[in-house]
Amino acid sequence: MNELPALETAAAIRRGETTALQQCEAAIARIEARDGALNAVVVRDFDGAREQARVVDAGQQDLPLLGVPMTVKESYNLAGLPTNWGFTEHRDFIADDDAELVKRLKRAGAVILGKTNVPVGLADLQSNNPIYGRTHNAMDPSRSAGGSSGGAAVALASGMVPLEIGSDIGGSIRVPAAFNGVWGHKPTYDALSSDGHSFPGTNGARVALGVCGPMARNADDLAAALDVLSDFPLPRATGRDAGALRILLLTGHPLAQVQASIVAALEHAGHALETAGARVDRTSDLLPDLTEQHRHYMHMLNIAMTRGAASPGREAPTLAEWFTLGDHQTRCRRAWAALFAHYDAVIAPTVGMTAFPHDDTPLAERHLMIDGDDTKFGAQFAFPGLATFPMLPATSVPIGADADGLPIGVQVITDMWRDHDAIAIARTMHDLVWSK
Repeated sequence: MNELPALETAAAIRRGETTALQQCEAAIARIEARDGALNAVVVRDFDGAREQARVVDAGQQDLPLLGVPMTVKESYNLAGLPTNWGFTEHRDFIADDDAELVKRLKRAGAVILGKTNVPVGLADLQSNNPIYGRTHNAMDPSRSAGGSSGGAAVALASGMVPLEIGSDIGGSIRVPAAFNGVWGHKPTYDALSSDGHSFPGTNGARVALGVCGPMARNADDLAAALDVLSDFPLPRATGRDAGALRILLLTGHPLAQVQASIVAALEHAGHALETAGARVDRTSDLLPDLTEQHRHYMHMLNIAMTRGAASPGREAPTLAEWFTLGDHQTRCRRAWAALFAHYDAVIAPTVGMTAFPHDDTPLAERHLMIDGDDTKFGAQFAFPGLATFPMLPATSVPIGADADGLPIGVQVITDMWRDHDAIAIARTMHDLVWSK
């Protein structure tokens, strides 16, 4: 029943100490024992997984994820299983082929046991829908699991599986990872295929801003999964030690409040990096105008999520409006590129609060209490948007806990295509913080 990390699982199978089928059965047993109250693994294909495991055991033994049992976010197509994104009108849609990333995982030796829960339309930072119900935080069942990859993060944090894949347009990988104390990576835009991760029954163009990416319980598994999933080899990490790093540490945003315990955790991490010799700045004139960036990000995000349809109080956008947003995005990308000529990474809150109590108030009307202050929930999208609008990679990494024992995760943002640097610097910071 005890879970091994993904790479250790593959190595143990390779050495003949266990088999893919034995690891599959152990993961099934963990899901059956632990998932009842959590409600994370909502689509199960245990018989199919056993057959996959038998095929792995009968095949070649040099695969990177040899026999690793895992689940994937519900929004990915798995042949013969439903993909509905929580929409009741798509309850009966059955995919006829695997998503491209699922195919890559299987070719790498992974065994897919099923799919994990999401909010309706992947459009919330909690995971609740009328088909599968609510997923509960792995640390505190009264709190949000995060979204939209909430079931994925809970399956990891509860030790049911060692590896997952999610998707991220508004923090949907990074926030659930932070809420549950695991790792998640939002890749550079266009680094990973989105084929087979599309609205139920469709197979069209990828969504602007949206990316697919890995989630794991440690940095090694996260980096290995990224290599398996990426469309082309991403540059290796530069390998700088902590003393050579140049870091810009952001503990706030002009538009969004941050919980004091998250600020304290960031400052603790910054101090640990400084003690190790890193240069850590708290401000920089090179940083883009974050208020302007957030305004353009939310405009583009709303268009992307609605695919340009009119909504109550909002007319359909014009083509000229869309092209202008593209210009704003390009200028923003250039500004971040100029910043990264002077810094290796920007470290910032993944989001400004730890896991919040379940709240089914419509997103546009929802409020949060942060350190006793009533704040608008929607303002918190400013933090995921730091990396999303300029299409940058960002790794969410756990670095502490608040007074209630809820995990604190922060994000490490790097320049375009420097995904492995983001993971490596997150690892360095994580190891420094947890060694104290």
